[in-house]
Amino acid sequence: MSPIISITRRGAFALAAALALTSAVGAQETTLKVGIMGGEDETVWAAVAEQAKAAGLTIETVIFNDYTQPNEALANKEIDANAFQHGPYLDAQIEAHGYAITPVIDTAIFPIGVYSKTYKTLEELPEGAVIGLPNDPSNGGRALKVLEQLGLIKLNPEAGILATVIDVTENPRNFDLRELDAGVVGRAIDDLDAAVVNTDWAAKAGLLDFRIAQESGENNPYMNFIAIRTEDKDAAWVETLRSAFQSDAVKEAYATAYKGAASPAW
Repeated sequence: MSPIISITRRGAFALAAALALTSAVGAQETTLKVGIMGGEDETVWAAVAEQAKAAGLTIETVIFNDYTQPNEALANKEIDANAFQHGPYLDAQIEAHGYAITPVIDTAIFPIGVYSKTYKTLEELPEGAVIGLPNDPSNGGRALKVLEQLGLIKLNPEAGILATVIDVTENPRNFDLRELDAGVVGRAIDDLDAAVVNTDWAAKAGLLDFRIAQESGENNPYMNFIAIRTEDKDAAWVETLRSAFQSDAVKEAYATAYKGAASPAW
C-alpha cells in the first residue's frame, strides 16, 4: 500500500503546485486605464501594451487633449495612471488642487524647443521678434529658462523654475514675449516669429522639422514619468508596468514617433 500512497501524495503535491501557479497567473491579470495625450504617445503606448500583454497586464489608453485633465481624472479614479507630465508641473498641480498623486516610473525627457517657420537660427530673429510661450506656470517658467540658457534674456534669479514674463530683467533685443495656452502656442506659429513649444505639442503641430534650438538635457529637472494615486504605489502591477514600459520595443517606438526629440530614461 505504501508505494500507492507515496505516488498519491506526489500527485497531490503536483496538483497543488499547478493550482498555485494558475492562481498566481490569474492574480496578475489586471486591466489598467492609462491617461495619455493624443498623438505620438499613442504609438509609444501601443508598444507598451504589447509588452504588458505577455505579463497578463492589459492596458487601455484614455486620450486627453488638455494638460489639466489627466490629473483630475486620476484623482477621481476615472483612470489608474497617467503619463504626460514632469515634476514641476505635478508639483504645481498638487499645490493648486491637493492631489494625492505620486510619480512611479520615469519615461523620457522631452527637451523643450524653440521653433520657427520663418528663421533658421536664433541669430536671425529680428529686434522685437514676437516669441510665443506656454502660459501655465511650470512650462512657462521652463520656456523662459530656455531663452535665458540660450542667451536671449535674463531672469530674476529669485524667480526659480516658475518664472513669469514679469521676472525678465534683461531683454536686449526687445523680444515681444506672448503667453498662450500650451496646446495653442505651436499651432499659432504662423502668426509668430518663433515659439517655445513642448515636444508633444510641437509634434502635433507638425513642427519637429522647424526646431532651431532646444534646452540642454544635462541636469534637466523635467523628466517625464508615469504617475498613479499615492494609495496604489505598492500595487503589484506597478513593477509589471515598469518592466513593460522600460523595454527595447518602447525605445524603438519613441525613436519612430518623436524623430529623436525624446530621450528615454532607461
